[in-house]
Amino acid sequence: MYRPPDDDAPAFALPAGASRAAAGWRARLELGFARRGERTVLAHRLRSGPLAIQKPLYPEGPVCHAVVLHPPGGVAAGDRLDLAVELQAGAHALVTTPGATKWYKAGPDRPASQRIDVVLREQARLDWLPQDNIYFDGSHVRQRFCLRLADGATALGWDAALLGRRASGETWQGAQLRCLTRIAGGDGRPLWEERQAIASGDPVLAAPQGLDGLPAYGTLWGAGPACTPELAQLLAPDLPYGEDLRAGATALPGGVLLVRAAARQPEAVRRLFAGLWLRLRPIVHGVPARPLRLWST
Repeated sequence: MYRPPDDDAPAFALPAGASRAAAGWRARLELGFARRGERTVLAHRLRSGPLAIQKPLYPEGPVCHAVVLHPPGGVAAGDRLDLAVELQAGAHALVTTPGATKWYKAGPDRPASQRIDVVLREQARLDWLPQDNIYFDGSHVRQRFCLRLADGATALGWDAALLGRRASGETWQGAQLRCLTRIAGGDGRPLWEERQAIASGDPVLAAPQGLDGLPAYGTLWGAGPACTPELAQLLAPDLPYGEDLRAGATALPGGVLLVRAAARQPEAVRRLFAGLWLRLRPIVHGVPARPLRLWST
């Protein structure tokens, strides 16, 4: 199982003098997918703490669908979740979650954290489709997502967020979010890296060049030879740009496509990204797409 360099470990270190018992849950899940004949199988699974995976599903034949579970239902102060995923050469897996990830109140001295490291070997294909992150009032969160692709590998995925439990009248107060997202080639050369550091009250949340007061936002990304400026231009005319939902597409050198969206309601971002995934999957992966049954339950 590939183990990435621990170059961002200090962001997740325990506060001085804190015991492991006082620090919250420690959970780790390792998943390894391999191609066996025409089908991708879950060839490696290792877990500790409250992270698990449902029995692999095959609603579209050879592609392995994996649903990652966090039984506590939310991430609280001091919790740390670690997920390591590896796809061997030629494998194709789709990874999702059964519901939104809830980030509860946590202080800056005991933030809640999640670290995800994904490696794709030659000609592997990944669909990374988690449901939303919901950041509660008072949440202090540290997140890292790193994806590394070998030659010929392709990936499609997204990350979506809601600041505050808007249905409960929360507006994301007394909170902070620090995130690192990185996509790299097989040689480790960065293709896209973004660091996000925002806190409640930051001007960027209300600024027109930022979120413009829209509490739901996200980024859909694609990586592979088909992720070109021409593809971004193809998508651009169909992307919405209104008061309640707006989106834009761009392409980066090295084969990375980004679609950023912001909305008044998280459902709008979710529907937009799901529709884009259905459209992009045949282009990026070269395989047909159909809606996930899990999304309609």
